[in-house]
Amino acid sequence: MTQKEIIVKFIHEHGCITSQDAFRLGITQLGTRIYELKDQGYIFGKRRVKTKNQYGKPTHYDEYMILKEG
Repeated sequence: MTQKEIIVKFIHEHGCITSQDAFRLGITQLGTRIYELKDQGYIFGKRRVKTKNQYGKPTHYDEYMILKEG
């Protein structure tokens, strides 16, 4: 299974994917794989989630979801 296939499968199963999810799956360049999937016709939505890190400082991360299959 390719990294792109893993990403699509994960999103289908969980609704979205973050860079932390991707890293746990062995994918270190989620943005690159998303870009490649866009070239294959996929359309993604992105939601920025604001949170705090372990030291209480504000931070954020992005969640990617598929809006249209390629």
